[in-house]
Amino acid sequence: MNTLFAHIPKWIQGLFPGLVWRVQTKQKELYLTFDDGPTPEITEWTLDLLKKYGAKATFFCLGRNCVAHPLLFQKITAAGHRIGNHSFDHKKGWKTSTHHYVQNILKAQEIYKEKGGENDRKLFRPPYGKLLPSQIRALKKKGYRIVLWDVLSLDFDTKVPKETCWKTLEKHSQKGSILVFHDSVKAEEKLKYLLPKVLAHFSKKGYRFLRLD
Repeated sequence: MNTLFAHIPKWIQGLFPGLVWRVQTKQKELYLTFDDGPTPEITEWTLDLLKKYGAKATFFCLGRNCVAHPLLFQKITAAGHRIGNHSFDHKKGWKTSTHHYVQNILKAQEIYKEKGGENDRKLFRPPYGKLLPSQIRALKKKGYRIVLWDVLSLDFDTKVPKETCWKTLEKHSQKGSILVFHDSVKAEEKLKYLLPKVLAHFSKKGYRFLRLD
């Protein structure tokens, strides 16, 4: 992963105005998001830390993980966090037909409902941040808001030092930024380094941590 794209420049965001890159606000607010969970121990740890800071977040869950860990999925919603759709099994949009891609997302949606955590705002984040124009159109017709980000933590990338990840988060996070983390096994080590620093640092600066609407 090229660290240059850990922060998405405004000119790139402007090329796709129909996607959600950040929240327009003048308030000191950050929007923490977590992809690929729920994952035992990692998601539990994340929930405990968020509670310590009175922070709310949005969890873009994989349908297959909700099937595997239904009680953990329910803990996310019980704690007042928002659920977002991240597909059933992490399909790559560029390599999947629009029909099968949308069906995969709807499958995950049914699982959220079945497990007691309906994604009532119909938020969707594409795995890898990649999807086709036809997929965007199809999802919008079904009422989905497609959420990307303006700051990517790179917690999943083992080639990027954790200190570099922190510098990116510290430098580029601003009012209304959507930050991406992963509550996954692959990201565990760096998540446990980065998330406490983000919460402590920006709390001292007077920021609140909110879920997406």
